[in-house]
Formats: sequence, structure tokens, C-alpha cells
Amino acid sequence: MKQKRFNPPALTRLASTGHFSSAVRVGDMIWVSGTVGVTPDGQPADGMAAQTRLAFENLKAVLEEAGATLADVVELVTYHTALLDELRVFFRIKDEFFPADFPAWTAVGVTQLASPGLLVEIRAVAVAGSGGELRSAARDGAAHERR
Repeated sequence: MKQKRFNPPALTRLASTGHFSSAVRVGDMIWVSGTVGVTPDGQPADGMAAQTRLAFENLKAVLEEAGATLADVVELVTYHTALLDELRVFFRIKDEFFPADFPAWTAVGVTQLASPGLLVEIRAVAVAGSGGELRSAARDGAAHERR
């Protein structure tokens, strides 16, 4: 199997500057580099909520470019510069993107990220075609059968 590399248009500048691929796919496995809450011109969004939402939107764009969806994510690793102070905000927004059938997740507190002003970074591993549709926790209830 050959490696395929992906850099969606909105993240091309960031990936080019940092000398990395936004995602690498081998077979159905997709490894997504840490996505952050920056605009296409490379500026961090204002505040934790805005950065988290934009980071998840960027993650979604990378996955779509690589032929997957958020439902295919099997693991998240998130890095936070103010983990305990901002975790509730992060949870609220993460749950908008992953309302049920949660992936494995590790949150790590760090002293800084790669650029000044960044507050959160989200790294993911996905298996294309493995997830089906994300279901709403409110609609399906807290206890539900896995697909």
C-alpha cells in the first residue's frame, strides 16, 4: 500500500510553513496532524471556544479531503495550554462534533503550542468507512448499542 498525503486548501499555508502533511492515508487508516484554530491566513481565532470550534472544523475538512468523516475517528489526542481552566468549554464544543459514539480520547496539558496565541491542538486517527453516521446523544439516549 502506498502513502497518500492531504492538505486541504484552507490549511495549505500552515502545512507548507510547518513542513508537514495535514493527513497521511495508508489503506483505510488516516493519521491527522494536530489541527489548530487558525484562519486561512494563519491567525489564531479569538479565545478557547472559537479556536476549538475552528480546530474541529479544520479536522473535519482534513478528513473529508482524505475520504473520511468525523464518524470514522477512532482516536483523538488534544493538547491544551490551560487544560483545567478551559475543559468545560472544550467539552461543550467537542460534543457538538461528537455527540455520541465517542472516539478514544486523551487530553494533555502543555505549556505552549507551536505558535503564539494557540490554546488547543487536536490530533486524530481515523479508519475510513468505519463509523457510519454520528448519532445525537439526545435522540439516542446515553446508553445505546454500538454499530
